[in-house]
Amino acid sequence: MELYFLGTGAGVPTRQRNVTSVALNLMQERSTVWLFDVGEGTQHQMLKSPLKPSRLEHIFITHLHGDHLFGLPGLLTSRSHQGGEQPLFIFGPPGIQKFVDTALTISGSHLEYDLKIVEINEGTIFEDHQFRVIAAKLEHRIESYGYRIEEKDIPGALNVDKLRQENVQPGPNYALLKRGGSITLEDGCIIEGKDYVGPTLCGRKVVIFGDTRLCHQEVKLAHDADVIVHESTYMHDKVSNATQYFHSTATQAAELALKANVKTLILTHLSSRYQDESVHLLLEEARSIFPNVHVAEDFWHYPVFRQ
Repeated sequence: MELYFLGTGAGVPTRQRNVTSVALNLMQERSTVWLFDVGEGTQHQMLKSPLKPSRLEHIFITHLHGDHLFGLPGLLTSRSHQGGEQPLFIFGPPGIQKFVDTALTISGSHLEYDLKIVEINEGTIFEDHQFRVIAAKLEHRIESYGYRIEEKDIPGALNVDKLRQENVQPGPNYALLKRGGSITLEDGCIIEGKDYVGPTLCGRKVVIFGDTRLCHQEVKLAHDADVIVHESTYMHDKVSNATQYFHSTATQAAELALKANVKTLILTHLSSRYQDESVHLLLEEARSIFPNVHVAEDFWHYPVFRQ
C-alpha cells in the first residue's frame, strides 16, 4: 500500500503543482488503484506515473469544486481506450451523478465498462473482506467529505514447518487450524491452531481529507490513523484567510495530527503563493508542533507500512 500524489496544488495549477488528486496504490493488496479527487489534468499526470487507468477500481470525490473533479470526464472516457474493462465505482457528494451524466451525455461519450455512481452521506460507504471506507462531513463552502480507509486485520501465517514436524499433512486440517480450530491426530494428540499461527497483522488506517477548516469531525475521523493527508492551503499568518474561505493552515493540520494521535501527517493542497523555498516554511511550521510531517510534491509517493 502506498500513497501516490498526482496533484498537490490548491485552486489552480502551477508549473510545479497540478490541482488535487491522490492515489492509493493497492496493487499488492488487490491489484487495483483507488483515486481520491480528479483535478483537471489528472489523466496527464497518470501518464507520467506508474499508475494505469485500467487498474482503477474506485474513485472518491471529496467535494464538487472544480479543482477536485474537472479532470473526471476525461479520465472516464480515456479509460475505455486504455484497457479499462472492469466496473468502476465513483463515490461522492450529492450532485456527482448529475455532473458525470451531463458531461458524458453532452459530449456523446460512450464507456466500454460499467460505471456505478454512489452519492454518499456520513458513515460506512464501502466494505468488503479487505477494507472499510468511512466518510465524514467537514466544514467547507460546499459539502465536503473526508475518507477513512481501514484495512482489516490479517490473520497470522500458519507455521507449516512446525506442523510437518508433528506429522500433520497439508489439506483441510491446515485451513481449520488457521481459523483457530483444533484437530486430533491418530495417536490421540490434540493440535491447537493457536499454537501454530503467528501474530495477527494489524490493518493500516489512512485518512484523506477534502477541503476544510478546523472542525471537531476531523479528530474522530483521524483518530489513531497511520497516515493522514490534510490540506494546508495557508501558513498560520494567514489564519484569517483560512477561516474566511473554509481552509486550513499548516499549524492547524499539525494540531489535528497531535490531538488525534496519528503517526504521520502529509500536507497537500498548497496555495500557489508557496513556491520553491517558501514550501519549507510550511514544513517547519507544522514540525514545530508535530514532528513526523511531510509536504507532498507531485509524483511523490509514500509507502504505508504496517506498524
